Amino acid sequence: MKIKPFAVEEWMNKYENGAKYNIAETCVDSISLDELFAFTKEDKEKVLNDFASKRLTYGDITGSSTLLEGISKLYRTIGKDEIVLTHGAAGANHHVFVSLVSPSDHVISIMPTYQQLYSIPESIGADLDVMKLKEENGYLPDLEELERLLRKDTKLIVLNNPNNPTGALMPQSMLHEIVSMAKSVDAYLFVDEVYRHLTQEDIWSESVADIYSKGISTSSMSKVFSLAGIRMGWIATHDKTALDAFFSHRDYDLISCGMFDDMVASICLRHSDVILNRNKNIVRENLAILDKWIEENPHFRYIKPDAGTTALIRYDFSIPSFEFAKTLYDKTGAFVTPGSCFGEERCFRIGYGCDREVLIKGLDALSKFADSLS
Repeated sequence: MKIKPFAVEEWMNKYENGAKYNIAETCVDSISLDELFAFTKEDKEKVLNDFASKRLTYGDITGSSTLLEGISKLYRTIGKDEIVLTHGAAGANHHVFVSLVSPSDHVISIMPTYQQLYSIPESIGADLDVMKLKEENGYLPDLEELERLLRKDTKLIVLNNPNNPTGALMPQSMLHEIVSMAKSVDAYLFVDEVYRHLTQEDIWSESVADIYSKGISTSSMSKVFSLAGIRMGWIATHDKTALDAFFSHRDYDLISCGMFDDMVASICLRHSDVILNRNKNIVRENLAILDKWIEENPHFRYIKPDAGTTALIRYDFSIPSFEFAKTLYDKTGAFVTPGSCFGEERCFRIGYGCDREVLIKGLDALSKFADSLS
């Protein structure tokens, strides 16, 4: 299978570990096991001793009841038997495509977004239409354009909500309109919801899996719960045909997700409100810092994110985005992601879920770098 190089991951793999100020990171400031136990008040010694005594088998093949119950509580209507565990959200997204899409199936996706969401169906040989999200629309889908792209044989509509890299969050009314469009042609509506719950306002962020029988949600413990190191993700849907396909393909691709990962995720989700409150505070305080910086630096502009951990920042310099980001990195140690990784130019993605001081110092380095270009 031929597939295009994964631009954003290749960029991160090559430069992330050497960054002085990593403001490209998309997870909310990651936590250690010690911090997890401190936040949740679980008995660390007992939990670890109990785990250490277990034989390291495959464990619960489809996931422990505790973990599945914790995930189901993140939705309004999803039951424990409607969740398929995967290796991170990356594994979940890949699994959806390879389980449901065949060559020549009509798929509608978007840009900019995480490259998996268009490059994987393209590599399978799908008949792919890509809808461009525009700055003038707040990076929200153009429903008239979507309607034009929709066909009677459309198999899958693919979205990312909240959006990476822009932080745009679809209003519930828009999501319901898109559900109606998908329903009109009996298409699946697949939404990567890996940043769901990280809203700037105290609102319930609707999941497509709760409002449409053929809605498919993917997510993970990485971004929202600060536990990327355990590589735990999932797919949630009510659709039995899709679930049967996911579980069938899972036997070939996954087997199980690992006993340790299951245990750590279960602990976190038993106390999901504690971790979510911590992480919402981080992204809200840090976005206020970023927003003030935008106001004070006229070379840059953005559409202020409504949710998630990322923003797409445009600049008025004539430098291509890769050269901008690489020169910034080489001269200051500040690390951002070039817009070219998302098919956009004269812009970069910033992650504002990082440690507060890292964000402040990284933005200061950006300001000084911009001064040197003026």
